[in-house]
Amino acid sequence: MKFAYKFSNLLGAVYRQGNLNFSSDGNAVISPVGNRLSIFDLKNNTSETLPISTTKNITCVGLSPDGHLAILVDEDGAALLVSLITRAVLHHFHFHKPVNSIRFSPDGRKFVVTKENVALLYHAPGKRREFNAFVLDKSYYGPYDETTCIDWTDDSKCFAVGSKDMSTWIFGAERWVNLIYYSLGGHKDVVVGCFFEKDSLDLYTVSQDGALCVWECDTEPEGLCVKKSREKPKMPTEEDEEEDENRVEGEEGEVIRGKAGPLKEKEKKKNVRYKQTSKHFFNKEGDFNNLTAAAFHKSTHILVTGFASGIFHLHELPEFNLIHSLSISDRRISSVAVNCSGDWISFGCSGMGQLLVWEWQSESYVFKQQGHFNNMASLAYSPDGQYVATGGDDGKVKVWNTNSCLCFVTFTEHTSSITNVTFTSSGFVVVSASLDGTVRAYDLHRYRNFRTFTSPRPAQFSSLAVDGSGELVSAGAQDSFEIFLWSMQTGRLLEVLGGHEGPVSSLCFSPVQSVLASASWDRTVKLWDMKDSWQVKESLPQCADALCVSYRPDGQQLAVATLNGEISFWDPNTASQTNSVSGRHDLATGRKETDKITAKHSAKGKSFTSLCYSADGESVLAGGQSKFVCIYSVKEQMLIKKFEISCNLSFDGMEEFLDRRKMTEFGSLALVDEGAGDEEGINISLPGVRKGDMSSRHFKPEIRVSSLRFSPTGRSWAATSTEGLLIYSLDSSMVFDPYDLDLDVTPASIRKQLQLEAWASAIILAFRLNEKPLTLKVLESVPHAQIPVVCGSLPDIYVEKLLGFLATCLEKSGHLQFYLTWAQNLLMLNGQKLKNRSGAIMPTLQALQKSIQKHYDDLSKLCDFNMYTIRYAVALSKQRGMKRAAEESNEGSSDEEEQEEEVMSEASLEGADMIM
Repeated sequence: MKFAYKFSNLLGAVYRQGNLNFSSDGNAVISPVGNRLSIFDLKNNTSETLPISTTKNITCVGLSPDGHLAILVDEDGAALLVSLITRAVLHHFHFHKPVNSIRFSPDGRKFVVTKENVALLYHAPGKRREFNAFVLDKSYYGPYDETTCIDWTDDSKCFAVGSKDMSTWIFGAERWVNLIYYSLGGHKDVVVGCFFEKDSLDLYTVSQDGALCVWECDTEPEGLCVKKSREKPKMPTEEDEEEDENRVEGEEGEVIRGKAGPLKEKEKKKNVRYKQTSKHFFNKEGDFNNLTAAAFHKSTHILVTGFASGIFHLHELPEFNLIHSLSISDRRISSVAVNCSGDWISFGCSGMGQLLVWEWQSESYVFKQQGHFNNMASLAYSPDGQYVATGGDDGKVKVWNTNSCLCFVTFTEHTSSITNVTFTSSGFVVVSASLDGTVRAYDLHRYRNFRTFTSPRPAQFSSLAVDGSGELVSAGAQDSFEIFLWSMQTGRLLEVLGGHEGPVSSLCFSPVQSVLASASWDRTVKLWDMKDSWQVKESLPQCADALCVSYRPDGQQLAVATLNGEISFWDPNTASQTNSVSGRHDLATGRKETDKITAKHSAKGKSFTSLCYSADGESVLAGGQSKFVCIYSVKEQMLIKKFEISCNLSFDGMEEFLDRRKMTEFGSLALVDEGAGDEEGINISLPGVRKGDMSSRHFKPEIRVSSLRFSPTGRSWAATSTEGLLIYSLDSSMVFDPYDLDLDVTPASIRKQLQLEAWASAIILAFRLNEKPLTLKVLESVPHAQIPVVCGSLPDIYVEKLLGFLATCLEKSGHLQFYLTWAQNLLMLNGQKLKNRSGAIMPTLQALQKSIQKHYDDLSKLCDFNMYTIRYAVALSKQRGMKRAAEESNEGSSDEEEQEEEVMSEASLEGADMIM
């Protein structure tokens, strides 16, 4: 149960592709990130990634009107029905072809899916349990090219579908007598959006060349008549079955085929007709800017349009009055969504990975986040575990809050890829090394780059380490084979350490001694004495090129990962190897599409590139150019657990065997470069590109883990991968893990001890049963006055357990003083015993510090904002009980007023002292 880590959150990526949605209350944005779904709460400023994933990248998301269900469809057409309440997958379905868009009806009873040139109308999953959640109702044929967008009328009677053949089709959700289908032209380019007016059949259509057509209908929605004698549905032909393979799972639906000509009028009922009342153009004369995304808010009549240049316009319809326009990005806007109130507009830019929420009335950003444009290279936890710093190939250093999972500062001073980042021991300075030949230090108080360290000759820094005091900064060069040492205080170069005969791949300072360990491709790990001589203290020979080195938290062991896939453990005091682990087979790499050899043979060249000890030093986390992260026990020299960080087949190197359907007599289809279009023309990818370049060329990224770190609290670990920054944490609420269980340890016996007011024995029994809700109840039942007595009578082992429990409870609880009293008494009464076991208990203390620091930050801001309100409240509390007699004269009342003013001034002074 100690290693029951589960996927917790995804940081570093906020939007990749697909359509954005707002939640039903309009306070959260639902964004597809690769093959996962993230929910960004704009009110509480937090983000959450659902613990579900599709097999490939998500292309479209359909959200039910009540916000309880979502349908996720990936690149191949595989769909998941997901409950947003329980965060669980309810149903799997496959449309067999790529799906362009999906949309629920406003009443929530049906939804439309468009694939190729067909619109499929399904019955929406009901609240009753069904064997097949997707039941096909009707299939609509009409457009001659791929469909692009869907919109429903407010009464769910009709829906419109836009197409790449420059036409828009209106279909009836039921068999109306006067509206079965209707085709609209009027455009010279691909239709990007079609929108019904509120409570009307009037329509707006927007095309890619920046044209808006306004269509007026001669019939109101109430004028639609249901066909009384329903004809027997036509049996589908073989062609229909080929085009509509998904009927295998669903009920066979009715097929409606639209034609471009006018409908014949039957039963003396006049058919619905449309006429174009006006046509407007977004682009000015001589300005050609493709319109890429559009959204319409029916209540406020606001049309939002996004363009390929990163500009968006707000227009009021039907007059087409421009409200305002703004440039928000350098790349094309891929998706636009408006919330239910019409105040907030969300924009997604897939080229830069940006997600923005704009409040158009106040003209301000509600939310503005961007992930690393290219791969993440490294990460580092702050000493209290509250922040995570990441460095990417885009030259940016970002700092993330682990509680809100959002980035709060980005440093852009580097001009080339970041190779390593680390925190100093204070936790308020981030240091980064880059291939641009500089090492930079950033201040997290003022958010500025206050030190820049350079070498006498330009060198590309590939490794970085800062000593425990935060005074020494060291960086290893990959071209001159030297290690540079600087002083943080002065910024001066102290020493250049030479001795390695290959690039320096990794550096690590000892936590307890002033010793620097350096790993190099020359098959050695050198230990440098930092006290006085700056000389090599020991040289540890390796059997292959050393790629990564890491000290155990107590400084008594050294782990080295080498090119042959082994992890060797060394005693730095005796310079002897204690044991080793062979992990090449555990990496289990996949076969890339362009590989000529099998995955089994390619695995022989793979190795671990990142190492990290757990907080207690008993296990090692290792990862490399593979989708697996392994945890090894140092003592047992064996694999404990293997985590698969991604199941996304949109990445290269995921599958062990190649798909034979992609193999031809001339080789793999992946080698045939057909060009990948992104609605901006054909893009040809460059040969030999491994990580992908900074231009808009298409590439298939390869799965890899570039950096791993355990949180100082020991309750989570993070990995930077091709997907982003993945956080895995212990989910203690779902695990039953009793300690020292016996027959008499039952919930009934614990409650009996509570009735007898035997608080200490009740706490011990609760921890032996180890059920969180019961332990919480026992803890909160203890009277405030009895806390010091209970803390003094607990056995040592339960003191540590109680401290760990307090750290987890304090993070989310509102009983701040109560839990702080517990923590204070436990530390005061058992301080000496805890100090003797400081190494083992350090992760628990850091978790406690993180929780207290979080509350301190929140409360200190609140108190600073409300200082005068607090003073006023204190003054009022002093006056409680003082009554003014009605019979007193005016002189007496004036005396009282003077007295009250004195009380107020005294109270304000006391309040100020209290806050200070």
